[in-house]
Amino acid sequence: MLLNFISWHVNPEIFHIGHFAIRWYGLLFALSFYFGYLIINQMFKKEGVPQKVLDQLTTYMLIGTVIGARLGHVLFYEPAWYFSHPLDILKIWEGGLASHGAAIGILLALWVFSKKSKRPFLWTIDRIVIVVALSGLLIRTGNLMNSEIFGKPTSLPWGFIFEHYDEVPRHPTQIYEGFSYLAIFLFLLNYYYRKNGAPTQGVCFGIFLIATFTMRFLIEFLKEPQVGFESKMVLNMGQLLSIPLILLGIGILIWIKQKRKTV
Repeated sequence: MLLNFISWHVNPEIFHIGHFAIRWYGLLFALSFYFGYLIINQMFKKEGVPQKVLDQLTTYMLIGTVIGARLGHVLFYEPAWYFSHPLDILKIWEGGLASHGAAIGILLALWVFSKKSKRPFLWTIDRIVIVVALSGLLIRTGNLMNSEIFGKPTSLPWGFIFEHYDEVPRHPTQIYEGFSYLAIFLFLLNYYYRKNGAPTQGVCFGIFLIATFTMRFLIEFLKEPQVGFESKMVLNMGQLLSIPLILLGIGILIWIKQKRKTV
């Protein structure tokens, strides 16, 4: 039986002018903030939250995401290299952003924002995780355009041959994750509006943690190791970092249920 695999040889650069290049990954990363801003803006209008609050929140989110994602990659995946070449930490344009680091950075940034704005932390993060799920779709699409973070060899007919790497059909794990995040985004957005913009505090956050990092944990079984040391691990770094976030999500939902019983 002849299988028609998908040959993938997309140029990661959209266009190049001298030493300056616009890459698909950078564009999609920027669009994640743009679309997130638009969606949260509609939520805040529905709830009567002033525009200046959204602008402040966007600033905190941007700083927390970029710093957290970069330091997450540095500390979790290649600490030896970056500690020997500390200036390379600043070279974000060369790649190397970790979603678990971004999650930690976002949590810290939103905690600071909540203290400054005197708004409940759970109120803030329940709205943010909705657009973070959409951002996950866009970022994994950027990984696909870069022909990176792909899966192990497969004989399935939708296997991708990443020609920049080799001629072996592989699981397009970027697409698996991307569609997972899209489903989570649509579910949470629908839940938010079904509750008329006033979901029980913590529910969106808890569901997001459980759904997002469970899917990440499962899809990791299909991925090639991102760094050399992972090849000797039963569970890779992405899976080990996902477990506490899944448990946190379960703990939040249990806490909410217990709180309701005592009210």
